[in-house]
Amino acid sequence: MHNLTVYHPFAHNGLDDLVRGFFRPARFEKSAAPIKVDVVETDTAYVVKAELPGVSKDEIQVSIEGDVVTIGAEVKRENETKDGERVIRSERYTGSVYRAFTLPVEIDDTASNAKYENGVLELTLTKKPVAAGRKLTIQ
Repeated sequence: MHNLTVYHPFAHNGLDDLVRGFFRPARFEKSAAPIKVDVVETDTAYVVKAELPGVSKDEIQVSIEGDVVTIGAEVKRENETKDGERVIRSERYTGSVYRAFTLPVEIDDTASNAKYENGVLELTLTKKPVAAGRKLTIQ
């Protein structure tokens, strides 16, 4: 006996699932997007540029403890839904984000400063001068 099967050209390549999935609401968990940073070293300081788009400068916290720098922020989104509208897809994250990293030398927190403009936080972290060793006299 011969078994006959019907050939479906799109049955096993995922195209059918792709088309059906486009119209189905996506269900996924929003995870905190990491804060992206660039760190540049000069002779006297580290310059850190951190991307924090859509965050108010009042919602940003920066702490310095020795050689550890922590950047944190509260990301808030406005509920922009009007009457008669429904949200089809929402991928933007809301909640707390933070980033901590260690630098090779301790930071002088009194001489360091921060500036926030156009979604970019710029930190100028002044290096603490390395204490010279003291010579002991032998008695």
